[in-house]
Amino acid sequence: MRAAIVERYGAADVVRIREVDEPVIGARELLVRVEATTVGATDSANRTGRPAFARVFFGLRRPKHPVFGYDFAGVIERTGSDVTRFAPGDAVYGTLAPSPGAHAEFVRVAADGVVARVPDGLSAAEAVAIVDGYLTAIPFLRDGARVRAGQTVLVNGASGTVGSAAVQYAKHLGATVVGVCSTRHVELVRSLGADEVIDYTREDFTDAKGRFDVIFDAVGKRSFRESRAAMTPDGIYLSTVPSLAVMLRRRRAGSTDTGRRAGILFTGLRSGPDKAADLALISQLAEGSSIVPVIDRVLPFEEIVAAHRRVDGGHKAGSVVVAIDAAGVRAGGAS
Repeated sequence: MRAAIVERYGAADVVRIREVDEPVIGARELLVRVEATTVGATDSANRTGRPAFARVFFGLRRPKHPVFGYDFAGVIERTGSDVTRFAPGDAVYGTLAPSPGAHAEFVRVAADGVVARVPDGLSAAEAVAIVDGYLTAIPFLRDGARVRAGQTVLVNGASGTVGSAAVQYAKHLGATVVGVCSTRHVELVRSLGADEVIDYTREDFTDAKGRFDVIFDAVGKRSFRESRAAMTPDGIYLSTVPSLAVMLRRRRAGSTDTGRRAGILFTGLRSGPDKAADLALISQLAEGSSIVPVIDRVLPFEEIVAAHRRVDGGHKAGSVVVAIDAAGVRAGGAS
């Protein structure tokens, strides 16, 4: 089978498509023919080996796992002898995280892993586009911020993979949602349900005083210190990017000097059952049209280097999808 291989750290052009052995499945596993996958920020970090401390996990001198990619959507090719939940021909989607390997024509998936049938009405491209964003946004907002109806939630980076999911999920929870993005993505964020959109090229959300119950920095661009004054007295700041300040403030979340606090969740390291439960929730929300996929663009497998470059550029809207075969290109387009 073909797979995208990264054997050394570097720019996007270190990615090469090569022939590798097809996975061999066990009795409780599925062999999924991948129709669509995504290239995301984690793939970019894996490829560049930056920040440097991340090489403890990615590999000190070269990538530990040469096939990147976490999320997949496709069709089950074969099932193990003990599998009863799925059958060959089922359209499924899910994630392999925390281990990569989805940038390939076939993946091996545990039948009791983070995998579900593709929601009705979604193509492979649309299904894979909702996995990472919502598996990140849901625990941050539901468990970390405990968002409830009537609160005001600001999402910084509202047009990205995680940010666009956060806007939609916070709205689903009944919050008033303020999205922050660049000029060209204002209408997109508004279409996702944001009650207000701040164009960061014209206005700085941190100038607000005591307004936001939750500030979710989905891109890690503004610090807790910068955001603090814009929060309500009991507000919480959450970031997807770890920093010493956030980690220290997290320990002081119960401090009596102020109710303002900061936090971070390492959502990729959550247990398989927790992720599987949230994938089931994502399917339910998608089938009920409570959430919609946001696709920056769909590129063929042969152009996976271009997909990496698009992510590296930092200006995408939603997910960059890679169609491993033609079936993955049935929907989606550039924003």
